[in-house]
Amino acid sequence: MPKTTNGLWPQVASWPALVGAYHRCRRGKRNKPEVLRFHRNWEERVINIQQHLICGTWHPAEMSWFPVYDPKYRIIEAPRFEDRIVHHALVAAVEPHFERRFIRHSYACRKGGGIHRAAADMQRHLRRAEARWGRAYALQIDVSKYFPSIQHDRLLEQIARTISDRRVLTIWERIIRGAGRDVGLPIGALTSQLSGNIYLDWLDHMVKDEMGIREYGRYMDDAVLLLPSKAEAWRAKRLLEDLLRDELGLKLSKALVYPTTQGVDWAGYRTWSTHMLPRRKNIIAARRRFQQVRREYEAGRMSLEEVRQRVASFIGHTQHCDAHRVTQTVLDDLVLARSA
Repeated sequence: MPKTTNGLWPQVASWPALVGAYHRCRRGKRNKPEVLRFHRNWEERVINIQQHLICGTWHPAEMSWFPVYDPKYRIIEAPRFEDRIVHHALVAAVEPHFERRFIRHSYACRKGGGIHRAAADMQRHLRRAEARWGRAYALQIDVSKYFPSIQHDRLLEQIARTISDRRVLTIWERIIRGAGRDVGLPIGALTSQLSGNIYLDWLDHMVKDEMGIREYGRYMDDAVLLLPSKAEAWRAKRLLEDLLRDELGLKLSKALVYPTTQGVDWAGYRTWSTHMLPRRKNIIAARRRFQQVRREYEAGRMSLEEVRQRVASFIGHTQHCDAHRVTQTVLDDLVLARSA
């Protein structure tokens, strides 16, 4: 029986915990209308949240939602600002206890993670694999509609293997079941990011501990395994497909097997053992965004400082790979002029 952690309630419901969570929620959003409204009498509002938590009467409000189209159409559901404070307090209290369980090579929504570390580690995996086997194969899997497919009961069972504080579990269950469904988590909630990593932590340990695969990385629901032959890669694919369906109720939307000499298209980059390039679709998207930037600047709807920020973000992405020439080509096309 794995060891569980109790006594976390003060780290969620105490005044210092909630005030700290409030300030984290407000960071970078101070001028948003709902944040400004809350801030007018924030101490009273935080006290109200605390009293509901202590009395056991706290329940999440209905979420707001909005569509996004980057890179495909999705509905983002986000908690109200008051509820985000509880989400932040909860995650701050419980996350360190899950971090002890998580493997190093899970990168999404984790401190010290992110796409740059994921791609750099994948290049090290490729070098080791090719040094050991000469020719290596990648098995790349992607879960179909991951967050909408997470089953609440199974997720809560996994959470309870690490956290045993009943009051903390009650609050977390109310957040998970807040939309009145038995399946699915809102994409825009902080707790959903942690829950998503918890749900597929089972996969990580299956691959690393049970299957003994050393060269592996996962970025939320997109994972890559490196194997010595095409036959072993296909066997692993069939096994994981069955296990994910039976153990977690998940289906794969993608399961590709290919030689690593093609480059691993994962975590924002196309990676080989010898070099790394930006993904082609990211460059196409950047060109499209900069066309829009040029139009917005010409119309006077965007300042030069905002343009600089967009350019810096693009350079920040491409500087982690071998992309000097393509970066220069994209930026050379960004010619700015104000309309008369």
